[in-house]
Amino acid sequence: MIFDTHAHYDDPSFDSDREELLGQMQRNGIGRIVNIGADIKTSELTVNLTEQYDFLYGAVGVHPNEVGSMQESDLLRLQEWAGLAKIVAIGEIGLDYHYDQPEKDVQRRWLEAQLELARQTGLPVVIHSRDAAKDTVDLLHSLHAGDIGGVIHCYSYTKELAREFLDMDYYFGIGGVLTFPNAKKLKEAAAYLPMDRIVLETDCPYLAPVPYRGKRNSSLYLPYVVKALAEIKGMDEEEIKRITFENGKRLYRMQE
Repeated sequence: MIFDTHAHYDDPSFDSDREELLGQMQRNGIGRIVNIGADIKTSELTVNLTEQYDFLYGAVGVHPNEVGSMQESDLLRLQEWAGLAKIVAIGEIGLDYHYDQPEKDVQRRWLEAQLELARQTGLPVVIHSRDAAKDTVDLLHSLHAGDIGGVIHCYSYTKELAREFLDMDYYFGIGGVLTFPNAKKLKEAAAYLPMDRIVLETDCPYLAPVPYRGKRNSSLYLPYVVKALAEIKGMDEEEIKRITFENGKRLYRMQE
């Protein structure tokens, strides 16, 4: 069975066939999914999804591109949801400097606040970091975020930078980008990373693997990522599935 540790089935692109698609998961080898909130609305939708599907869990948080309108009252809502049994992380949170907005200091302020929420609630974090490698590492170090634990979602930096996150005992989310012909940096990082720190993810509906690149992604396409990772690691595909499933459970501190 495969564990998709990062999905967005709340996305409107699934509105027409969400129930049908999620109904196919377990009979097609997808044993567990964590749906990830990106703002208050999608965090609430995530909570609703966790109530509808036994195999689906959730994370609640506000994405760095969405923190410009965030308020203190939003932290209280996140804290309330974080107490629910099937909410297993705070996320996705982080820094994204690809665009000019929100301002960097605003992003850092709300990342710090949500890291503190994770510390208070005892949940791991799902970290989004785009074009913000140094600030992400520096902030996580300064706040001793290794004590909180979590995953670097959609890891896209070098194998050298991976060492910084490994030293804080973070996991690394690997998805469809691994199958892209031009993903040399990620393939080098995947080869370097120890297997006990890798988890599988889709980030669906985004980042579909080859041969579906550019189309709507779903957890059903994760076998293509498994195949690519198995080739890089020189391992059996079933062993990749088994190890990453166990890693996902440890990441999200799930009890059987």
